[in-house]
Amino acid sequence: MSGVYETLLYKKEGARARITFNRPEILNAVAMTGAREFDDLAARIADDDGIRIVTITGAGRAFSTGIDLKDLAVGLIEDSYFDLWDRALRRFETMDKLVLCLIHGYALGGGLQLALAADIRVCTASAKLGLPAIKEGLIPGLGTLRLARYIGLGRAKKLIITGEMIDGAEGERIGMVDYLVSEDSAEAEFEAIVARVAAVNSMGCRLSKDMLNSCYDLDFETFFSLYKERQLRATSSDDFREAMTAYREKRAPNWA
Repeated sequence: MSGVYETLLYKKEGARARITFNRPEILNAVAMTGAREFDDLAARIADDDGIRIVTITGAGRAFSTGIDLKDLAVGLIEDSYFDLWDRALRRFETMDKLVLCLIHGYALGGGLQLALAADIRVCTASAKLGLPAIKEGLIPGLGTLRLARYIGLGRAKKLIITGEMIDGAEGERIGMVDYLVSEDSAEAEFEAIVARVAAVNSMGCRLSKDMLNSCYDLDFETFFSLYKERQLRATSSDDFREAMTAYREKRAPNWA
């Protein structure tokens, strides 16, 4: 199954959704059409119960450089752009799927904002990461909400207020990215990580994602009540029954 978009490539393969930003000639910058398409695709994937894992990559020399500055400079970016983009990111952040991205080249502005909304960030050491919106007189979206949760408030302020870029190696050192992969075999190494995540992608795993999304925002008693409700859902699921059967049979569980 595949979807036809102007700025994105989308393909569904079993329980996996593959998304590729596909404007390589401008480093996968996102204009109005792209924002609308990405919002539409996020809703489509969120509503598809057959999808368990989502991977996001960029064609050519970059993951994504975020908002299309050429269109922005000539007034072709509407205010609705920010609603569309951030609604899409929140869907990926909260959907009942695990979301992984492979970063190479550049992940700037909205591109890095998207990576921060994903569950797992895989990155080449030479990739350039940053939120340079301040240089265009803008706020770097909800990077202002997410970045500090990964790297601490001090580092987040430095990167956001100065608009400086760092490379993937530094991003991994400070907790902005989760895995470093080599330049020459990035895709193969990414696929190996995807396979490892898919192997543990039970309902319990996805409910853990849901819990983690609230871990900074709820008091202990509320969080504990939420945990008990989610744990009951996990232990009542087909995935749990398959896990216990696999344990007894001394084999890996099959989540398909």
